[in-house]
Order: sequence, then C-alpha cells, then structure tokens
Amino acid sequence: MSQQLTEQVHGHYIGGEWTDGSGNTFESENPATGEALATFQRGTEADVDAALDAAESAFEQWRDLSYIDRAEYLWDIYHELRDRHEELGEIVSRECGKEISEGKADVTEAWHMVEWAAGNARHPHGDIVPSEVAGKDSFMRRKPRGVVGCITPWNFPVAIPFWHMAIALVEGNTVVWKPAEQTPLCGQIIAEMMDDAGVPAGVFNLVQGFGDAGAAITDDERVNTVLFTGSAAVGHEIAGKVGGEPGKLAACEMGGKNGIIITEHADMDTAVHSAIMSSFKTTGQRCVSSERLIVHEDVYDEFTERFVDVASDVAVGDPLDEDTFMGPAIEADHVEKIRHYNELAREEGATVLVDRFELPPAEIPDGSDGGHWVGPFVYEINYEPDLRCLNEECFGPHVALLEYSGDIEDAVDIHNDTPYGLAGAIISEDYRQINYFRDHAEVGLAYANLPCIGAEVQLPFGGVKKSGNGYPSAREAIEAVTERTAWTMNNSEDIEMAQGLSADIKTSED
Repeated sequence: MSQQLTEQVHGHYIGGEWTDGSGNTFESENPATGEALATFQRGTEADVDAALDAAESAFEQWRDLSYIDRAEYLWDIYHELRDRHEELGEIVSRECGKEISEGKADVTEAWHMVEWAAGNARHPHGDIVPSEVAGKDSFMRRKPRGVVGCITPWNFPVAIPFWHMAIALVEGNTVVWKPAEQTPLCGQIIAEMMDDAGVPAGVFNLVQGFGDAGAAITDDERVNTVLFTGSAAVGHEIAGKVGGEPGKLAACEMGGKNGIIITEHADMDTAVHSAIMSSFKTTGQRCVSSERLIVHEDVYDEFTERFVDVASDVAVGDPLDEDTFMGPAIEADHVEKIRHYNELAREEGATVLVDRFELPPAEIPDGSDGGHWVGPFVYEINYEPDLRCLNEECFGPHVALLEYSGDIEDAVDIHNDTPYGLAGAIISEDYRQINYFRDHAEVGLAYANLPCIGAEVQLPFGGVKKSGNGYPSAREAIEAVTERTAWTMNNSEDIEMAQGLSADIKTSED
C-alpha cells in the first residue's frame, strides 16, 4: 500500500464531485496485520442530505434515457473490473481478510453482475397481457421508483454493491450508497470507476461512514427503495421503519443459522468437503456459512472423525498466501463476538471437539501479531430447540454437530427449527431424500451434494423468516427498484368494458 494512499484523506462522491464533507475521519484497517490502509471522511447527516438532493435532482434526466443508453455506462465498469482483476482481488483480501482466491472471486462476481444487468437492458421488458375485450391491448410496463438507498456489508465489498447498484441504475433509478465502514477503500475504488465511466452527476453518490449515515439514508423520505444486505438486527430495524411508510419499499437480505443435513445415504467424501467449505470459508463470515451439521446416527461417527480431522488442520494464515484456507476475522470486536458464542456453547452443555480459537504463535504469520486471528471451533451437543447456540448466528468458524435418528422428515424438522431461513444443503445419494429437502426446507437458497455457499448472479439471493424480506440481487431486485403499471389501450371506436359491465351512459331524460 502506497504511502500516498495511507496519508491522503478520502472524501465522499456527491453530485459528480469529490467532497471532504463535514465530519471526522476514520481509518480502514488490514484485519490480518492491524495496519492502517487509508483514511476517510466520516459522513454526517449534512453529507447524506447533499447526496440525496443530488440523486433526486438527477433522477428525471436519468430515467429519460433508454435502457441501452444507461447500460452503456456500466460496460466501461465491466471492462475495468476484468482488467484490474488481480489488483482489486488483492485489495479485497487486504481490506476484509478473505483469502486471495475469495478476494479475486469477489471481483469476478461483481463483473458477472454488471454483465447481467447491462446485458439485460437489451432483453424484452414487460408483458403483453390478453384482454377479454377483443378491441383492447393490455400491457405491463415497469418504471423506475426514484432514489434508491444502498447499504452493503464488508464481507463482499465489491460484489454486493454491484448486486444492488447495477440493476438499480440500469432500471433508471439514482443511487445513494453507504459501504461498510470496515471496507471503505473498496467503496472508494468503485466510486472512482463510476466517475471514470462518466456516469452523470448525481446519478451515483457515495457517502462513507457508519450506521448513523446509513440510517440517515434509509429513513429519508426522498428514498423510494432501500436495498440492504447485512445483519439481522439492522435489517429488521430498516424493514420495520420502511414498512410503515406508504409507497416506500425495503428489500433486506440478512443472516442465517444455516444447516447441512448429512443422511445415512451420503457420500462421505462429498459430505466432509461440503461441510468444511460451508463452515470455514471466509472464516465463517458469510451469511450462508453453515453453523449446524445435522448428521444421521448411522454415519455420525465416521463423519465426525473425518470432519474433526480436517478442521483441526485447515490452514489459517496470510490471506494473500495461496496456501491459506482461512484468513483473519474482520475486527477485534468480532473476535470477541466469536469468543462469546464459543463460551455460550460450553455453558449450554457442548462437548468441544476442536478448539483453535486462540491460535498458537507459530500459526500467526510473521509481522501479523496485530491481526484478528481465530481458528475453527467445533462441538457436539444434544439437540434441544431452545439452545441459544443453535438459534443465534455467530458469524464465525463456530460449528455444532447434531446427531439425529429416523428419516429425512426428522432431519428437516431439526433443520427448520431456527428463526432464520437463508441457506441449507443436503448430502445424500437418495433422490427421494433430496427432493423432500428441496420441497420442505425453509430456506431461500438450497443445495444438494454441494456446500451451502456459492451465489450465481442470475439466481435470486435471499431468505425467509428472520433472514430477509426480499432479494436485493439479480433479477429479483428489479421488483424492488421498479413500479409496475398495467397499461390498457382501446383500439375500437366504441367503449366496451370487461366483466360485462355496462358502458351505457344513462341520463334522467332516458
């Protein structure tokens, strides 16, 4: 990281201009080393107000462009993401601690989303709906909603912003975006791309900062739609507030207490591989990470032995090292949260099988003593519905093994017994078991013989129950950022109504 980058104070991007704003500053930190990466202005209500004014002012002119003209701006960003793949992947890994293949995949996912959104501009839009009256044509048309407020998380600091913003912009909305305070450097680079692409002033706006800046965006009456990805606590607060405002929408994708069912018909190689990926990739800091492994009694001992053996040995280290499987946790406060849930599991009766929470000095990379290091924590516990360790999201490498007996119905009952409903997987060679899980698992994202991670941009991404009230990504985001108009046109010289309703005008003289 250059000295110039660490010394410069980066501002907000509002109305097509870089501004210093009016707040204090904060630093982006490398979670592997604790070193400062860059310094940023902290957004205030005044900065948010300016950004919303700019977005509102730009809306009319932006929506008057064609889909294709709007998408043209994004193609420049698509090419820049591809051209800078290696560089940006390393920045992602430095700023949020993901190992390097995940950092690069984050950038790849971003350009996939931009490609999908920009390409969709040339696809058919709307529907022709048959009318029961022969002389009428009926259509369903979409129109942009207006100003969209986007609040995005730190664990996918390039991909998820484009899940939100690429579609919102192509559909004709303007955007005010607050990236996570842990990854402002990635936000800075995305704003620079928008500027380089010549996106018209006010169409895209960036305000750096913390939760108060996010709340100022989501609560403002000028915002027509809120797209949020992040914690359940914040998402539910946003959904509750927005739900009480007529005409305003919120699409929130939140956390999960995701489970994998490993049945008596599972292939053990697939089961162990899928569980390790689901539990420890991104250091368990994915909303789709699995914290519950629900294993049939016939294969429980074999699976547990093999899973524990790998969990005891997964490589924790420098996220820029290609031999690393798990990088650090995002920040010191999150390390303490993980510690809390590990201790809670013990208090609730867990038998700990792997405890690498406090890594020995030999496993911490040289020069990284200031990093936020944790390792896998694996335990077995008797299933009880009210255990907090089985119901509350840890968001870390914290995994419970639950043994079940009986049929697939029993396993799915355990799987569904959580307030969340984001992602889940089944490992089985029995197609009847797989199809039962597909039809009865209370999740928005379901996988068979795969890890319960891995998003493709052409599919909806979101959950049910406490995990969300919408899908702020891919094609489903179109529902949140557009309004539908049912348009009916009469081609006849006479007026004829549906349902047999009389169109005769009668007067008192009749």
